Amino acid sequence: MLDEGTFTQIREPRNEGRLPLDGDWHQISPKYVISQTVQNAIFVAIVVVAMLVVGLVLEQHWVWWPGGVVLAITIVTQIVLPRQARALGYMLREDDIVFRKGILWQRVVAVPYGRMQLVDITHGPMDRAFGIAKLKMVTAAATTGVEIPGLSQPAAEALRDTLIQVAETRRTGL
Repeated sequence: MLDEGTFTQIREPRNEGRLPLDGDWHQISPKYVISQTVQNAIFVAIVVVAMLVVGLVLEQHWVWWPGGVVLAITIVTQIVLPRQARALGYMLREDDIVFRKGILWQRVVAVPYGRMQLVDITHGPMDRAFGIAKLKMVTAAATTGVEIPGLSQPAAEALRDTLIQVAETRRTGL
């Protein structure tokens, strides 16, 4: 159920010797890329309309430079987005959940089940339209909070229920 409708391959971290990974990688839904693409298209449309109004109607020609920079950054972000989405993944292990993301700056975080304080599912209007959600795990340490975007709604709910059930049996140091 966790891998239903997900990408089929994930790139393994390069420094695998530091953290032994003995579970199976699960990935996010490809609908995440579509949702983010639609959101980027809406943002680009708003920026272009604002540029045209300020630049042509109000005759403020300075708007073309910052507007162009914003559009360029958004386009580059959109080009990289599919690859970034394929780099997102999580692994359920016996004592913790491992999350990885990043292409150039890779981040691998292991969150012990017993340290989880909150498991939350959020989804905005566009996410609901595409049937995806973001699962957020909060611990006492601010740097280990993990967000997994782009999970299908059933997978997010199943993962939340599993994490809560396992976390209740493994509370440590609380």
